[in-house]
This record gives sequence, structure tokens and C-alpha cells, in this order.
Amino acid sequence: MPHYFTREEAEALLPVISPILRHIQEQRRRLREGEERAHAIRLRIMKNGHNINETMMEIQREQVLYLRRLQEALEKLNELGCELKDPDMGLVDFLSLREGREVYLCWHLGEERIKYWHPLDTGFQGRRPLDEEERENGA
Repeated sequence: MPHYFTREEAEALLPVISPILRHIQEQRRRLREGEERAHAIRLRIMKNGHNINETMMEIQREQVLYLRRLQEALEKLNELGCELKDPDMGLVDFLSLREGREVYLCWHLGEERIKYWHPLDTGFQGRRPLDEEERENGA
């Protein structure tokens, strides 16, 4: 049976989730940088035939490390019961119930609290304010 978060339960996890999301973003950034370095080296090898195996092996070792760290961080989020939707944005959904149906409470890094929800079949674009106060304030 799935766990349904209340807004309060989900918000209580935000201090735990925020550093995990930042860690995920950092590992993804490092992976992209490693891919760019490896691509540049491959181009250099193709142009002048130099043997740069040691540098490529170092990049590959780093990539494995970053992937492992990324996987560990993703597992932590899964253990907490939330769903990562967009790692670059730090977008996370929490399964919840609203008026008797399953929905997602929607939050991303930079937001002070959980202010939005959306149906399961829509994404970030379908976010709706949780209550009237946020709608009136334009949040």
C-alpha cells in the first residue's frame, strides 16, 4: 500500500531532501563535465593520433564514482518516499490524497514550502495552488 503524504509530513522532509537534491545536481554537473572532457580528448586523439589512455581511464573512474554517488542519492530520496521528477530543477513530488483521489504534492528547490499539487496524469505545468490564500497572493 502506498504512503500518502500530508502537506505537513512532506514539508517536514524538505530540510532532508534539499541537500540530497543539491548533491544530485552536483553529481550530474560533474558527469556532464566528464563527458565533455572525454569528448574533447576523443577529438584530439582522432586529429593527431596521440595515446591519451591514462587520462581517459581517469575520466572513466571519475564518471563511475559520480554515477555511484548519484545512485546513492536517488536511493535516499526513494527511501523517503518522494519521487524525483526533474533533477536539474530539483523537482520532487509526494503522493497524497486530495478529495479522495491520488494526487501529487509538488515542490522544487528554492520554494519555501509546498504550495502546489497536481493530478497524477499532469506534471509541473498542471500545478495548482493548495489553498485559496496562495491563489489570492499569486503564489
